[in-house]
Amino acid sequence: MAAVVAGSQDAFRCLVERYQSRIINLVFRYIGDRHRAEDIAQEVFLRVYVHRMRYRQSGKFSTWIFTIAANLAKNEIRRVVRLRGSVEIDTVEGTAGGPGQYLADSAPHPDAVASREELSAIVSRAIRKLPPKYREALVLRDIEGLSYEEIGEILRIPGGTVRSRINRARQSLREKLEGYDKRDLT
Repeated sequence: MAAVVAGSQDAFRCLVERYQSRIINLVFRYIGDRHRAEDIAQEVFLRVYVHRMRYRQSGKFSTWIFTIAANLAKNEIRRVVRLRGSVEIDTVEGTAGGPGQYLADSAPHPDAVASREELSAIVSRAIRKLPPKYREALVLRDIEGLSYEEIGEILRIPGGTVRSRINRARQSLREKLEGYDKRDLT
């Protein structure tokens, strides 16, 4: 990031390549729309570049960029609600690529592909039905793999609150998935 602050286009390109898919996935988990998530990811990188002089090198870059992405995703949710009058977040469905996107085996059996896609869609829908404050903590921890401290910085909440929200999100997710055969979920 120091090179980006100094104006290096190559360094910025490297940051985009390194974080682009993670940012898209993070935003997608918030809003459920792959195309819109890609657009928001572009906005994230635009803001990183425009505001590069504001970056504090004492903090982790990943925390800074994920904070920007999370805030833009929340803004998008608010925008959609305003435009549609009243929309629940769990009614927003993913589009291109869908929630079942994964790395395929060299020659997967069609039934296995369908089962994985169905399972992924079920879990994605269950995650989208979580209250936003629980969903965002769960996504940042279990999908993005961030530490509790990083999540606290991104969401601007204390560590105990982060742990509590993740615990409640996991419990709620378990309850939402109770009706499914455990063999289907493994």
